Amino acid sequence: MCALLGFLVTFAVVRTITRRIHARRGEPERGALRDVHVGGVHVHHQVWGILLLLVTGMLTFRYDPQAPWAELLAALFGAGAALTLDEFALWLYLNDVYWSAEGRRSLDAILVGGAVGTALLLQSSPIGADPEDSGTALAFAATVVLHFSMAGVCVLKGKLPTGIIGVVVPVVATVGAIRLAKPSSVWARRRYGEAKLARADHRFGAAYQRRVNRFLDLLGGKPDRP
Repeated sequence: MCALLGFLVTFAVVRTITRRIHARRGEPERGALRDVHVGGVHVHHQVWGILLLLVTGMLTFRYDPQAPWAELLAALFGAGAALTLDEFALWLYLNDVYWSAEGRRSLDAILVGGAVGTALLLQSSPIGADPEDSGTALAFAATVVLHFSMAGVCVLKGKLPTGIIGVVVPVVATVGAIRLAKPSSVWARRRYGEAKLARADHRFGAAYQRRVNRFLDLLGGKPDRP
């Protein structure tokens, strides 16, 4: 709970700050809300996030702290994860694409991280099943294989976030595996005929992308025009 709260609060604060700074681009920097520069180098907030992850992980493994320090380190770990994933697109493309269309990958990463954190909070097992609930080791192994198979199908259908979340919440992976694949995915290119591919194009066409873009604009701000 503390890690998830740290993650969500940090993301909300950081995106608010970056959107304010971006809205004032071209103006002289003044006030507390400004980019951080060290020695003339712009230090992105993912740097502070990586440092937080390293320090909190090291302290937790070394000292195995108890309350309240365990909760504090968990909140700081969540904050570090948010700072890092909010610039996921930068370390994916190795370029400053934060306010470009490619920067939307950071929002995808934040949504997946928040969803996985919530699912882990609500479920005792990260694979959606416990050995004690499955009866036998064979039944448990079969359940795990089925879960990962459904998640793998989601990935092949071009639904990476659904597949990742589906590892923790099996019903998400099952629904994603049953529904149509994205037309650009490996699954659609190799398995769909013209009729089904046309259905996929319609399902994930311009109207679908507009809905996604409206949500992402609300969540993280509009990207710059090319």
